Amino acid sequence: MQIGLFYGSTTCYTEMAAEKIQEIIGKDTITLFNIKDEPLKQAEQFDFLIFGISTWDFGELQEDWESHWDDIDSVDLSNKVIALFGMGDQQGYGEWFQDALGMLHEKIAPQGVTFLGYWPNSDDYEFEASKALTEDKSQFVGLALDEDSQYDKSDERIATWIEQIMTEYAELDI
Repeated sequence: MQIGLFYGSTTCYTEMAAEKIQEIIGKDTITLFNIKDEPLKQAEQFDFLIFGISTWDFGELQEDWESHWDDIDSVDLSNKVIALFGMGDQQGYGEWFQDALGMLHEKIAPQGVTFLGYWPNSDDYEFEASKALTEDKSQFVGLALDEDSQYDKSDERIATWIEQIMTEYAELDI
């Protein structure tokens, strides 16, 4: 199994999370792609993908993702297995926490992908609103990280999420 992890990172927090994911899963299994330098079209060579995105300011996309947003439509993601993770600031921007994660999910869902790694919206989070929540608001559409106010929980969340997505992947009938 080979996994492609595509991320955009302005302040290096998303990149650091991607590197932690790669370290845990293994460099021989997962390849990192900074979308600032690598075309999203490369995602087509992988059956299992992880996308990392951060939310900026008032629910905006991270700049690298924003500059390649329309490219997503030309990448064939049909029949791909995809897990998402996002960065957000629930205290500083609680009205838009993880919005970019939700927007990315919404953008790629119509292509017929299989999503893994939905993450519980537990009492550990304190925010006002998020586009990244499932309809019943019980889960985020991917791992929700907050390096601004909950950096001390990130390593454990990443490790738990990786175990979750690898188990979910193993249980797929593919």
